[in-house]
Amino acid sequence: MSAALLRSALPRRALAVAGPTSQRRLASGGVHYNEPTGRLFGEHPPAPGQKRAKEDWENIYYYGFGGSMLLGAILIYYKPDTSIDGWARQQAKEKMAAAGETPSYQKSSE
Repeated sequence: MSAALLRSALPRRALAVAGPTSQRRLASGGVHYNEPTGRLFGEHPPAPGQKRAKEDWENIYYYGFGGSMLLGAILIYYKPDTSIDGWARQQAKEKMAAAGETPSYQKSSE
């Protein structure tokens, strides 16, 4: 389609709204910006001599997160060897044991 045909096909108001200077507005209410305060989670430090009170979820989060990381590390450390090299090594050992051969490893001299 040529530009002249397109302009004649569209109403003039649609061209004015879709112009390059128009801004698309959404129903989100515009751009929000929270000014940084320099404090973690916007929490003010306690007064001198007072202890910070923990919220109910904090201990559950800390122990749950730490425990799950520890459990994951243990599971990864003790996971079975499922590589093709491990399987082939085990098969070779079984075949050598069935044939009565014992593998002897000689230290290579350099």
